[in-house]
Amino acid sequence: MSPIISVLITAIIVAPITWVVAVAYRKNSYESKIGSAEEKSREIIDEALKVAETKKKEALLEAKEENLKAKNELEKETRERRAEIQRYERRVLSKEENLDKKSEAMERKESSLAAKEETLRKRSSEVEELFAKEQEELEKISGLTSEQAKEYLLKSVEEDVKHDTAKLIKELEAKAKEEADKKAKEYVVAAIQRCAADHVAETTVSVVQLPSDEMKGRIIGREGRNIRTLETMTGVELIIDDTPEAVVLSGFDPVRREVARIALERLIVDGRIHPARIEEMVEKAQKEVENMMREEGEAAILEVGIHNIHPELVKLLGKMKFRTSYGQNALKHSIEVAQLSGLLAAEIGVDVRMAKRAGLLHDIGKSVDHEMEGSHVQLGSELCKKYKESPIVINAVESHHGDAEPTNLISCIVQAADTISAARPGARRETLETYTNRLKQLEDITNSFKGVDKSFAIQAGREVRIMVVPEQISDDDMVLLARDISKKIEESLEYPGQIKVNVIRESRVTDYAK
Repeated sequence: MSPIISVLITAIIVAPITWVVAVAYRKNSYESKIGSAEEKSREIIDEALKVAETKKKEALLEAKEENLKAKNELEKETRERRAEIQRYERRVLSKEENLDKKSEAMERKESSLAAKEETLRKRSSEVEELFAKEQEELEKISGLTSEQAKEYLLKSVEEDVKHDTAKLIKELEAKAKEEADKKAKEYVVAAIQRCAADHVAETTVSVVQLPSDEMKGRIIGREGRNIRTLETMTGVELIIDDTPEAVVLSGFDPVRREVARIALERLIVDGRIHPARIEEMVEKAQKEVENMMREEGEAAILEVGIHNIHPELVKLLGKMKFRTSYGQNALKHSIEVAQLSGLLAAEIGVDVRMAKRAGLLHDIGKSVDHEMEGSHVQLGSELCKKYKESPIVINAVESHHGDAEPTNLISCIVQAADTISAARPGARRETLETYTNRLKQLEDITNSFKGVDKSFAIQAGREVRIMVVPEQISDDDMVLLARDISKKIEESLEYPGQIKVNVIRESRVTDYAK
């Protein structure tokens, strides 16, 4: 037998034995582990039972404590509620007692009032009887019935009241007129004294100073191209004459004249004078003038103290800086009217801000009257309506020259302030020819009336004195003649303020003692 076979046989025999021994060993080890695990589990269960029992006892104790605590709180709350209910009961009992006392007192008062009422009823019946007896006695004595006596008394009282009423009305009218004149003078004088605006004399020409006479040739340019370009761009005429170191800008539009002046001054400073440069400078000057108009409008609004004016109206206000009327600057005049309107409104007791607003915007139409058809009153009204101004402002614009009837007190104030501003000495400049023509027209109007002998315009046209023929005009006719002349002057002439009409009738009787 070979060694390999013997090894195989040995292995076959040894393998089952090894397997059996291993299985037995494993079984013994498993049984020992299971036995120890069961012992540990029994210990754990016993421990858990002990802990559970302890927890149970603790929970029961806590429950008993909570129950006891809740019971104590409930008893405490019950005691408090009972005490409160007892207090309420005592209060209700006291109120019931008071009510009982009051009801008893009311019953006693009712009984006493009933007794007094019965006594009064008896006395009133007695009085009525006595009155009837006395009335019968009076009728017997006077011979008049009660109705006749009433009529007589009413008639006599009516006559007395009529006389007293007429007397009182006359006194009140005289007093009211006196007070009204006095107050009006006080208001006007106070407004004039508190507002003093400066006025700049505006003309139709502007003068630009030159550094030397050589600059005149450069302004004219080759074949006059520079001056033609400047005149075409600005719409202003340049007068270059023998005046040393000066160029005159002539034009009726002050805005264009200002644009030309600024452009020309900048061209002189720059030194580069040619058509392209002229166009550039004119455009810049136009923008600068527009900014200037807006700034002037804003400054006017701030000076007057009003706000919430449409930006376009602000720009138009600034444009009025370049507008004059009889030599009076339109913007300065509007500011002055606004200040005067505010002062008069404060004295009278109306809305000061609205009065200032209406006064500032009353001549707004003058900013566009040379560009659009229509009077400055119509244009101003349309502008105010367009930019949603209040009806009060619109009516003030429409009525400040009498084109419409004033519908509110502010319109009357603006009209008065406009007259004060225009009538102030030195506010407006007129030529001598215009002045003399106005005086001549005034005298011609007065001389056209029948019975007028001579007429004299005095006080710079503020007063006219009329001498009448005494044989043709009586004292009563004088009153009517003065009224007719005043109406004729109002219809025929335009003037600031008012004109006083004095009619004089003189009668002389001459005799000789021989």
